[in-house]
Amino acid sequence: MVITEQKPFEKLIASLKAYSKIFLIGCGECATTCKTGGEPEIAQLKAKLEQAGKIVVGSCIPQAPCVAAQLKTELAKNISALRQAEAILVMACGLGTQSVKDNDRLHLAVLPGCNTLFGAVVDSQGNFYEKCSMCADCVLDITAGICPITLCPKGLLNGPCGGMDKGKCEVDKERDCAWVLIYKELEKSKKMETLKEIQPAKDAKKTVKPRKLILAK
Repeated sequence: MVITEQKPFEKLIASLKAYSKIFLIGCGECATTCKTGGEPEIAQLKAKLEQAGKIVVGSCIPQAPCVAAQLKTELAKNISALRQAEAILVMACGLGTQSVKDNDRLHLAVLPGCNTLFGAVVDSQGNFYEKCSMCADCVLDITAGICPITLCPKGLLNGPCGGMDKGKCEVDKERDCAWVLIYKELEKSKKMETLKEIQPAKDAKKTVKPRKLILAK
């Protein structure tokens, strides 16, 4: 799940200063779950933009705008409205916004309506927790399913730092030290021997950007 927050309305209006006719694109997955780009948010934003003097010529909510096939289908359905637009405001993550840019054949201005915060898991109450840094070298098999790269502010790979105090992190005294959590999990599963294995530094070449994964032949 990619977590986003809506940009302040004042910033949206500023970014749309040169455009009068706007087309809105939301997201049926992550942004809908985050309440930043689902049907209610698109409807509310449309009303606010119109109150500010903008003309909203149309909108659509692809299930996943970052997936080109889904996005292209929605763009094709709304081609008449898009031809009237001067700009597209995307209420989704940065991936969705760039996907719209890549697949827009009318060469409209494509603008982000959200800030992309982090990738997260969602608990049963609907809260979002950052759990993975997408580092391309997963160590969860070694660390009892708890990621020290993400949950430790220092990203330490071989145990806690000297600032750990009574199981809490020195950066945030309310936060459990990731390595204390890992220790307890390994203790429960009787895999403490794992802690004796020194992990090498991360291979930075694996995260050289931009990365890609080509599946089509």
